[in-house]
Amino acid sequence: MESALHSTFTVIMAAEFIFGNLSNGFIVLINCMDYVMRRKLSLVDQILVFLALSRILVIWEILHSWFKVVMDSYSFMVGTELRAFIFPWVFSNHFSLWLATILSIFYLLKIASFSRPVFLYLKWRVKKVLVMILLGNLVFLLLNVIQMNKYTEDWMRQYETNTTWNVKVSAFARFSELATFTMIVFSLVPFTVALVSFLLLIYSLWIHLRRMQFNSKGHRDPSTKAHKSALRIIVSFLLLYATYFMSLFISWLSQTHQNRIGLMFCLTLGLFYPSSHSLILILGNPKLRQACLLLPRKLRFWLKY
Repeated sequence: MESALHSTFTVIMAAEFIFGNLSNGFIVLINCMDYVMRRKLSLVDQILVFLALSRILVIWEILHSWFKVVMDSYSFMVGTELRAFIFPWVFSNHFSLWLATILSIFYLLKIASFSRPVFLYLKWRVKKVLVMILLGNLVFLLLNVIQMNKYTEDWMRQYETNTTWNVKVSAFARFSELATFTMIVFSLVPFTVALVSFLLLIYSLWIHLRRMQFNSKGHRDPSTKAHKSALRIIVSFLLLYATYFMSLFISWLSQTHQNRIGLMFCLTLGLFYPSSHSLILILGNPKLRQACLLLPRKLRFWLKY
């Protein structure tokens, strides 16, 4: 049974890894080509590029964790190896989640139709607002790094003072539990912000539809379409984010009970978020969607000549 689950998770993991790198790499490639041609990128394209890059790092971090679990070398890590594993994970996870949240805020400010002075003030200064949010969330990153560094130093002291193998393995399991729980706590903040953006966008759509109910255009006006398109992207982000959050929670439980299959399942589930959400972003962006539709034709042309 364990062997069958191992094989199943391995196949799914490989498919997610390949698809995730291709979809995120596609976003980076198309926008880089666009920048070379036009010498500029829109604000949303800049967010998408950095979001895709951060997700590529997350995908590789999850793959690294997978090999550690599969080769059973996850018992414990020390020194430079541990720091080289934990801190890139913290940074890539932070920017992957916060950049997606910033994208949700961007859609809210650009599309929502509120008449409140505060909202209009933020709407007219959307770029400055997003930059300030990005700089502000660095405080959470700093707190996360400080906490992780404390856990790492505590674990290193236990490793150096204890000589028994079982004690070291148990101590590292405790370190892993604390590190994962910390990631869960810090992941709640961007999720909450994205959820608020989603609810405000729904409220804005409701207000807009009430205004348009006597209009001959009905639900087909550009603003309604923009609302619905943004809602699809944010909903997909929240749902996939929930699966990622669930994978962290399952990982925390699996480490508590030292369940190897549970860890493999949570890594497979966790990789689904950075791999699949990029496809939704591609389909929701006119430039990326058009480039994706033209790609098969271009490939046939290149293969022909």
